[in-house]
Amino acid sequence: MRAMLLVNPKATTTNARTRDVLIRALGAAVELSVEETRYRGHAAALAATARAKGYDVVAVLGGDGTINETVNGLLNPVNGDEPGELPPGDDPSAGRPALIVIPGGSANVFARALGLPNDPTESTGAVLEALSEGRRRTVGLGQALWEGQSRYFTFCSGMGYDAEVVRAVEGLRGTGRKATPTRYVNTALRHYLATDKRHPPMRLTGPGIPAADGVYMAIISNTSPWTYVGTRPVTPTPWASFETGLDLLGLRRMGPMTLATTIRQILTESEVLPSGRHLVQLHDEPEFTLTADRPVAFQLDGDYLGELETVTFRSTPNALQVLV
Repeated sequence: MRAMLLVNPKATTTNARTRDVLIRALGAAVELSVEETRYRGHAAALAATARAKGYDVVAVLGGDGTINETVNGLLNPVNGDEPGELPPGDDPSAGRPALIVIPGGSANVFARALGLPNDPTESTGAVLEALSEGRRRTVGLGQALWEGQSRYFTFCSGMGYDAEVVRAVEGLRGTGRKATPTRYVNTALRHYLATDKRHPPMRLTGPGIPAADGVYMAIISNTSPWTYVGTRPVTPTPWASFETGLDLLGLRRMGPMTLATTIRQILTESEVLPSGRHLVQLHDEPEFTLTADRPVAFQLDGDYLGELETVTFRSTPNALQVLV
């Protein structure tokens, strides 16, 4: 089995010694080629090359951002085909290398949602077992489309307040500070004070979906949990999964009491949906669109992508095989 391992040398929770141990362990199980990512977007280019060269597996040692880039590289068009489209009756995931995920970031939401340990060494052990036993899981992905662009996401996207927090934390990371759970929480609290809580900008529409106006913030989920605060899962859309369409939780109020109630509900490990007249909720939807009357912040798998006015979200079933 030919495998390409993509290593983010700046991954938050690994060091050179750990990486060397993991590389030797994987190299003993497969015919391994190792590539280090050097710049933003490099993982996507390397993954696309691996697919074009017929690699069986692409492994990633890094955080959710590196994993997202890799997934998009695996689903990029190759030799004229279209992402997610193969002849009728075929499994789209079968036309691409399988994915191995070894968590090395601060949150590692995708790896943890797959049931992998949050420790890179323990996760490597689990992956080696999956390789030995041939265990694979086929997962669906989300897709965001805007202004002629398209990008897949593994666990979540968002518009509004949550994306504003992601943007602020990325700015702090640019100054050399780590993206710890405490930093996210503190940034969210500080940023809330500056958020416009009187003029909701977004409208939700979609095939067969009643239109909803006055949305301040929208969380779009491809699985649950949405994220973690340390070891605690945050579940605004507890019914979301890799085997269903997309879920959404939208907030139509941003007052302190309303927000506190919602936060309490989504921090409770439960299969019960958050409740409240101020909420907009969708489950297992193939497609919907968010349109804003002014540019709003947009994030995808925890990666801030700018301010947009219209984004369409689609579910892509059976998109990828993961060794897990």
